[in-house]
Amino acid sequence: MSKEPTRPSDSLVQELLTERRELKVAVERLKIELADVQAAGGGGADPRAREVQELKDEVERLRYQLASARAEVTNLREERDHRRGGIERALGQLSAET
Repeated sequence: MSKEPTRPSDSLVQELLTERRELKVAVERLKIELADVQAAGGGGADPRAREVQELKDEVERLRYQLASARAEVTNLREERDHRRGGIERALGQLSAET
């Protein structure tokens, strides 16, 4: 008794082809939606990318602030040294007069 190979019914084949077409359409819709989201949301970058950029900006601001503070300290030290020198000269003149 030889057995004939079983073939899927035509209706099953048609159902599978229909499902395949529907899935292809769904994939294309999702691709279009993804492209729209990426275009609207800055390229679809990682949500943490904005936080990282904000932190980098804050670090840069703090570096600038630190450099400004260091420059101000340097100026204040120079001013202090200049005044100290003036005071020492004045004291030297006062002691020389006595």
